[in-house]
Amino acid sequence: MQSKTIPKSRPMGDPRAPLVILSGQSHPKIADAISKHVGVRLGSCTVYNNTSQETVVQLQESIRGKEVYIIQSGSKKVNNDVFELLTLVYACKTSSARKIVAVLPYLPYSQQCRMRRRACITSKLLAKMMCNSGINHLITMDLHQREIHGFFDCSVDNLRASPFLLQYIIDNIPDYRNAVIVARSPSSTRRVSSYAERLRVNFAVIHGEVKMEEEQEIDGRTSPPPSATLQSPFACSYPTPIPSIQQKIKPSLSLVGSVKNKIAIILDDIIDDVEPWSMLATFLKGNGAVKVYGMAAHGILSGNALHHINKTHALDKIIVTNTVPLSAPLTECNKIAVVDVSELFAEAIRRIHNGESMSQLFTNVTED
Repeated sequence: MQSKTIPKSRPMGDPRAPLVILSGQSHPKIADAISKHVGVRLGSCTVYNNTSQETVVQLQESIRGKEVYIIQSGSKKVNNDVFELLTLVYACKTSSARKIVAVLPYLPYSQQCRMRRRACITSKLLAKMMCNSGINHLITMDLHQREIHGFFDCSVDNLRASPFLLQYIIDNIPDYRNAVIVARSPSSTRRVSSYAERLRVNFAVIHGEVKMEEEQEIDGRTSPPPSATLQSPFACSYPTPIPSIQQKIKPSLSLVGSVKNKIAIILDDIIDDVEPWSMLATFLKGNGAVKVYGMAAHGILSGNALHHINKTHALDKIIVTNTVPLSAPLTECNKIAVVDVSELFAEAIRRIHNGESMSQLFTNVTED
């Protein structure tokens, strides 16, 4: 009787489960790059939208008892990206994956992390949905606010793009010692000062902001209380008089610091609408800056970004990482530089899979 060949299993006592990397449709390029750095091929799965635009996920291989890393970033189709991620995670959960780690180079809805007017904190809603779908761990980069950590019921590793951006400045900006790191607003001073200290240069802060149409809308919060002369059948209809609330008026643009005869590098975590950046670049050129660079970890570059980049002569270059996929016209623009950060995500995956400490990835990096 011929005996059957039994496949080799892992040695007894080895706590590590087999590693599988899956990818959604949002950013296949960074998924391929990460898997190559890890040394593991991308797992076989099919993700598509059917004729009724419903998201369909089909796993083409068994992931039972395996450690699954799902790479999905935010792109222009953000809502589709989010639901793709949730469906992928739930498919892995119901297929008995041992551990599910979501790798989101850019976390969608991270800018909606505060209560503004009568809106809601959408990033908390997304965090709850992700945890309920089945993720055990989240790897992301440069959260808009680090308090977003608290929205998740699982462990979160918030990686930093600063080592790669700092290295780009050193390697590609001539005479970077003559540069000034500029904060778009006082709230970004901590991040900017951290970059400046590592480059041994000065920093400046832009105070004031041009009012946008959305900020000019009246939402009723500054409306006066009802007149006390009105008659009402209720005894407590009118509140006790309180001092009137002074309306907050943003001042015109002013610069704290000097950029005269300097290279100005405007720094933030996200570049979305390019028009405000071009206006700030014009403002800095008017204050004597020789060149102006825009730098951020996440380059969403939505709307007419390419038009504004090509139109403005004040903004010499925009530097972003590859956490968000860019369209072909944007990647071909010579005024946009993209820094690859896939190696950092690959190293994070390797350390988590092997049970190694992550502290080295956060040593001597810039603060939020």
